[in-house]
Amino acid sequence: MTLRQLWHQPSQPPALTRDEIHVWRASVSEDAHAGKRLRWALGDDERARAEHFRFNRDRDRFVFRRALMKLILAQYLGADVLDVRFKHGRCGKPTLAPPVHRADLQFNLSHSNGMVLFAIAHGREVGVDVEYIRPDVEIEQIARLVFSDREASGLTALPASDRLGAFFACWTRKEAFVKATGQGLSRALDDFDVSLAPGEAAALVGTREDPTEAARWSLEEVRPGSGYCAALAAEGHDWQVRCWDASEALMRCV
Repeated sequence: MTLRQLWHQPSQPPALTRDEIHVWRASVSEDAHAGKRLRWALGDDERARAEHFRFNRDRDRFVFRRALMKLILAQYLGADVLDVRFKHGRCGKPTLAPPVHRADLQFNLSHSNGMVLFAIAHGREVGVDVEYIRPDVEIEQIARLVFSDREASGLTALPASDRLGAFFACWTRKEAFVKATGQGLSRALDDFDVSLAPGEAAALVGTREDPTEAARWSLEEVRPGSGYCAALAAEGHDWQVRCWDASEALMRCV
């Protein structure tokens, strides 16, 4: 199934069941001024944080991402946007904070070159990562430094024309996994293996610290648009992805 054909425009807040993970996408570049118009959705502390950005573009993109996360969560929570607040775990993963707190609602956000992906799940940890595919990246050098030996060898064994896509597939799958676990960059990326070959399903192939860990997680490829690579990681195997386009929903809020 081609995921790029599954991006829907919700007419109302979609229902989230335990066997689904919802992924929302939005592009900052579609409306360069959306960040300014969405400032109303931020609290005082979030506006103060936005002011720390030196450049206007970075400030507006932060506002856009934070507002997107709050607006989408408010739909699922049935709450006022300004009541949606966050706290962060030891490695920076955000969770809901009072007054609107639901421990069973898990979420994660990623952004790259104007593309924003937001994942939300009910009763399971989730992580998402999106990357803009840059052709100037020294993929083999980076792979030797941060990928596992299995992944680095698998990458160099591919035809040269397949390596760029395989590199970003591997990178996003690894990032999605460490974000889902809440460990972030505190976990060495060479401590586990993911699939990367073209046509190979996204999968957590193995983990070394705890060999049983791989069986508890699953990965899914996400295709947000041309020029981007993305992946989703979540606990368990009994879930499916539903993809939503946030652009029109956001525009109704500005």
